[in-house]
Amino acid sequence: MIQSIPGGVCAAHGFAANGVHCGIRAGHAERDLSLIVSTSKNPASAAAVYTTNKVKGAPLIVTAEHIADGCARAIVCNSGNANTCNADGYDIAQEMSAIAAAELGFAPEDIVVASTGVIGQPLCTDPIAQAMPELVAGLTSDADGSTAAEQGIMTTDTVEKQFAVSFELPADAEGAENSQVTCHIGGIAKGSGMIHPNMATMLVFITTDAAIDAELLHEILVEDVQYSFNMVSVDGDTSTNDMVVVLANGEAGNACITGHGPALDTFKAVLAHVTQALCRMIAHDGEGATKLLTCQVSGAVDKAAARTTAKAIICSSLVKAAMFGADANWGRVLCAIGYSGAAVDINKVNVDFRSSQGEIAVCRDGAGVPFSEEIAKQILLQDEIIIVVDLQDGDACATAWGCDLTYDYVRINGDYRT
Repeated sequence: MIQSIPGGVCAAHGFAANGVHCGIRAGHAERDLSLIVSTSKNPASAAAVYTTNKVKGAPLIVTAEHIADGCARAIVCNSGNANTCNADGYDIAQEMSAIAAAELGFAPEDIVVASTGVIGQPLCTDPIAQAMPELVAGLTSDADGSTAAEQGIMTTDTVEKQFAVSFELPADAEGAENSQVTCHIGGIAKGSGMIHPNMATMLVFITTDAAIDAELLHEILVEDVQYSFNMVSVDGDTSTNDMVVVLANGEAGNACITGHGPALDTFKAVLAHVTQALCRMIAHDGEGATKLLTCQVSGAVDKAAARTTAKAIICSSLVKAAMFGADANWGRVLCAIGYSGAAVDINKVNVDFRSSQGEIAVCRDGAGVPFSEEIAKQILLQDEIIIVVDLQDGDACATAWGCDLTYDYVRINGDYRT
């Protein structure tokens, strides 16, 4: 059974976190430097996925090198400066990891390094070095530590994004039902703008005390993001610094997952539960957003068609604008499906709009049906809208998450640097 619990990245045993203000963001007093540490005796299994943008932040390149052996002990992250498109960016990212490693007593290669913020501005590590003793001294394994770390990675985010669960895995390799141990997975995330598949201007840090082989962890993370973070879109811009990292330190005492089977299936399901919860939080907090949009596609001929259709609808600026205005303009949904490139028979498509105020059918078999505009508007005025699409052509399904497109999005991004 998956049970939601508090604690974020500190919910898993053997992890501590903290966040402090070091002064990277001029004129701001918010936390802008975060640290997550596995306190386990042995390095944690580590896996990560990165942005598909050809322009990649230096921290991603350094992190990929550091976890090439499948291991890491800590994550250090700053906000306010992306350390991207800088001539010395690689050296700065290495220096960040060295500063954290020296204070923690680790090797620099044990450190995952991440940055988020403005692109193309030089990053000075002096504030980071000066704040590192305070950051390490304040590490705590309770929920406050996770909250501090979450606040330290936020930029235009308006709400904290944390989620954690407990679940059970076998304590021995035989998987006996009476030998189950309690494990935990928790995560924090940042992301509000430049959110678009594949990946987004998001940073997601996930910890677990389950024991799992590093290569297997990477395999299932790559698979998971295809149905979680790669199904989120806020504005159609793919960022340069996207990173999702998972650290697994094995402190729960389960039999290490080394191959496919029931234990791996359980772990995959729980990981998906956590990542999809974080996806909803990221989409709901889109820059300037007033509504969370969820697109549920069913009846697709295959998974590819389902995912492509759902993403096209969520990414459509016209659909997003209609949802902002509570306008049941279902034709824009059909339009997005039509240009998506998915294998779809448009003459079979059904579309409904759903919210806490009910559900209304607006399209059947690719054509409009009579409906009350007043009822539709009441449904679409809610802060979470579900666009329900049945392609009536197969058994595959997919879900994508996004938000409405508002005047405030332009305002926020018109003066992002200032």
